[in-house]
Amino acid sequence: MENGNLHSSLDASRKKETRGGWRAVRFILGNETFEKLASMSLIGNLVLYLHTMYNLDNVASAYVFQIWGGTTNFAPLAGAFLADTYLGRFYTLLFGSIASLLGMGVLTLGAGLPQMRPPPCISGESNCPQPLPWQLSFLYLGLGLIVIGAGGIRPCNISFGADQFDTNTEKGRAKLESFLNWWYFLFSVALVIALTIVVYVQTNVSWTLGFGIPTACFVFSISIFLLGHRYYICKAPQGSVFADIAKVVVATCRKRQIPKPTQFDQLHNPPMNSSKLAHTNRFLIFDKAATVVDSSVELDEDGKSKNEWRLCSVHQVEEFKCVVGIIPVWLAGIPCFMSMQQMGSFGILQAIQMNRFIGPHFQIPPAWMSLTPMITLSIWIYIYEKYVEHMKKKTRSNKRFSMKTRIEIGIVMSVLCMVVAGILEKLRRDAAVENKSFISPLHVWVLIPEFALSGLTEAFAAIAVMELLTTHLPESLRTVAGAIFFLSLSLASYLSSVLTGIVSKVEREWLGGNDLNKNRLDYFFYVVGVIAALNFFYFRFFAGAFLPKPDVDPRQKAHQRQLEDAELGRR
Repeated sequence: MENGNLHSSLDASRKKETRGGWRAVRFILGNETFEKLASMSLIGNLVLYLHTMYNLDNVASAYVFQIWGGTTNFAPLAGAFLADTYLGRFYTLLFGSIASLLGMGVLTLGAGLPQMRPPPCISGESNCPQPLPWQLSFLYLGLGLIVIGAGGIRPCNISFGADQFDTNTEKGRAKLESFLNWWYFLFSVALVIALTIVVYVQTNVSWTLGFGIPTACFVFSISIFLLGHRYYICKAPQGSVFADIAKVVVATCRKRQIPKPTQFDQLHNPPMNSSKLAHTNRFLIFDKAATVVDSSVELDEDGKSKNEWRLCSVHQVEEFKCVVGIIPVWLAGIPCFMSMQQMGSFGILQAIQMNRFIGPHFQIPPAWMSLTPMITLSIWIYIYEKYVEHMKKKTRSNKRFSMKTRIEIGIVMSVLCMVVAGILEKLRRDAAVENKSFISPLHVWVLIPEFALSGLTEAFAAIAVMELLTTHLPESLRTVAGAIFFLSLSLASYLSSVLTGIVSKVEREWLGGNDLNKNRLDYFFYVVGVIAALNFFYFRFFAGAFLPKPDVDPRQKAHQRQLEDAELGRR
């Protein structure tokens, strides 16, 4: 019997050793590459598709793009809840991929059947035929399925990859940081392919074939993901942390009248089977949620809380503190993303009204300009990783820019992006007005600086915020970390759409219609630039202070937990 148990234990140990690590991550990265190739093929050219195939004007196209983008990035909150509570990350990723596949199939069908769209707009016609309600409904069905897919994929892709490493060790955290950088690098490679080959097919060959290619990519993505199943570390759902967060808030409110606890033994700190967070001395007001006022009423015979909506554990409170602690820094990322998103909407509309010819016959698709941020980002990541590798060999230490430095540089890049975009838009518009032409004689390459600065904003600010969420939140919040990151993108999209609506109503000559030459888009860019500049002062003098100290282990040291447990036992 003992030998049987020994063999069973050894088999389980060997099975564990064959799972996780880079062997599993290569399938996850392969899945991500094809998934991003498919989704970016749609995102990169959606504004042009709505503008040319559904006859929506500039503001309407930007609205649909921004609201759809915001909803796509908001859906991961629901996906994170399902993953943590019911499905687990593996099945949430799988079902999300299937939903995205169905969504791309619907869009491909809509592009292939002329009756699904309004009649083409004749060149020079001011009042183009608008889509019927049922035609828009079919379009929104495809976009909606992709939103559902994104809700499953986005909160889990990075966290599922992080599950394959032991982030309680320094070596594991270093591997995770490299995984994040390579994830972004392959994302950039996929975007380059999507915005060159696929976008060219969509713009110059056929929208049906151009949407059929991403649909096929989703099939490859799902296949690769399933092939790696036997290598994955698939952690069972542990319950939603959103409920725990709500419990802490409610318990704190219910005990708002009691004084803040001054002794550790006043707090409810039950033993746990899994790793738990140690008590910290920040945001002490929330310790009220874990304060035992009357043990005979609040605790059962086993020392557990009878009602967690009245008495939470120290671990639950510390999870909540972790979320509260990163919110100021997280908020600083939103204006950066607002600057970046202008390139995906109004930046593409700029490119439409510029000289895009290379030679007498070849014309660059407008969406190709979105290659510039990703190429810039990829070059920076490659240079940065090589720099780190060189310094590691030279100094035998992991020399990396601090998170605060990277976020500050990213914010500065977001300001420069909008200032340069405004200057270049004025040059584009003045040249078009002078020549009395819808198409500006300036070549589209003139826009490269503003798109490149958008890429540097992402390279510094976005990756740093993602790293903060992934590495400085406890493992139990890892799926939520992905959802929180995409929530910032969602809020940036919604705020951009709100700002677009306000500006188009208050200053109608700035935005509106189908001709940027009759607008003052440069003024709109400057408004976004002012918001980005205010964000720099906000981060510099307030939010930056909330960044974790470099020498503090974000998941708390195991021996510290043991010491506190021992101290509690003695008391």
